[in-house]
Amino acid sequence: MTQGQELIIENLAAGYGKVQVLWDVSVRVGAGEFVAMIGANGAGKTTTLRSVSGVVRPSAGRITLGGRDISRAQPSEIVKLGLGHVPEGRELFPLMTVLENLELGAAMRPEAAAAQKHTLEHVYSLFPRLAERAGQLAGTLSGGEQQMVAVGRALMGRPSVLVVDEPSLGLSPLMTQTVFEALRAVNAEGVSVLLVEQNVGLSLRLAHRAYVLENGQVVKEGTGAALLQDPSVREAYLAL
Repeated sequence: MTQGQELIIENLAAGYGKVQVLWDVSVRVGAGEFVAMIGANGAGKTTTLRSVSGVVRPSAGRITLGGRDISRAQPSEIVKLGLGHVPEGRELFPLMTVLENLELGAAMRPEAAAAQKHTLEHVYSLFPRLAERAGQLAGTLSGGEQQMVAVGRALMGRPSVLVVDEPSLGLSPLMTQTVFEALRAVNAEGVSVLLVEQNVGLSLRLAHRAYVLENGQVVKEGTGAALLQDPSVREAYLAL
C-alpha cells in the first residue's frame, strides 16, 4: 500500500440544500495515523466523510490532503490524489462479479492500474474469501462478504488515506473482527485511516486518536485510550 498522507479538516460547514448539518468541524488525521469519529446517528459523521471525498460540497472551511486543498475538488480528482472511501451501505455493483467490483477500484489512478495484479493479491491476502468468490456476483454475497469487497475495492486504488463509514453495520461479531483486523493491518502498513463506526468500544481500542461529534460539532477529542475511559463517553456510547 501507499504511505499515508495527512488529512486536515478545518472549520468545516456543510449540509444538504438549506439544511445545515456541520458547524465548524475540525479534524486532523496525521500521516499513518488511525483516527476514529464517533457520535449518535445524525451527528454529522457521514456528512463529514462525504465532504472529504467531494460528494458533498462544503459551504465553509477547508480540507487538505497531503497539503493540497481539496475543498472544491471533484470526487474523481480527490481519488487521484490518494483518497479511498468505503461508503456506508457498501454501494457495490450487484450484477458484477467480485473481481469486477475490485478492478473498478483501480480504474481511476494510473499508478493503481499499473500495480493492479500486485494489489489484488494483497487484497486477497487480507480477505481470502474474496479469492474464493472472485467469479461470484457481488449481489449474491453475504453482508460480511460484501463489506470485504467494499473495503477491498477502496484498497485497489492504493490510497494514502482511507475513510471508512460504518463498516460493521449489519455484520456478525466474527465478520466485524475480520474487517477491523484488515483495517488495522492496512494502517500498520502506513495508510492513514479515518473511521466512522457505531461500535465505539472497538473503534477506540484501535484508534490512536478520536473525535466525538454531537449535532454537527466536535465536542470532545483525545487519544482512543483516554476517550475509552472518559466517563461521559462511557455513559453515552458504551452504556457503562
